Amino acid sequence: MAIYISLNTLTDQGARNVKDTTARADVFRDAAKKLGVTVKDVYWTLGVYDAVCVLDAPDDSAIAALQASLAAAGNMRTVTLRAFSGDEMGAILARVGK
Repeated sequence: MAIYISLNTLTDQGARNVKDTTARADVFRDAAKKLGVTVKDVYWTLGVYDAVCVLDAPDDSAIAALQASLAAAGNMRTVTLRAFSGDEMGAILARVGK
């Protein structure tokens, strides 16, 4: 499984319906589960992004399908990042030529 960080911003529609955001997060968790993705954490944030999600997924295509579903709902826009643990980064760095 791979870790992904999703940086989310509300659309105009999402802002108009902001009171439903925690309920929508529950729907998002259910949709993720159906795709084999685990939503490890959801945080609502201040600043440029309105929410941040930490996701655990079997592959890029599962995340792409999940994020496409989220976009289709019309409440959030996302920027998704692949994240690497310290152990994973160590293995990557071991492959870097000197």
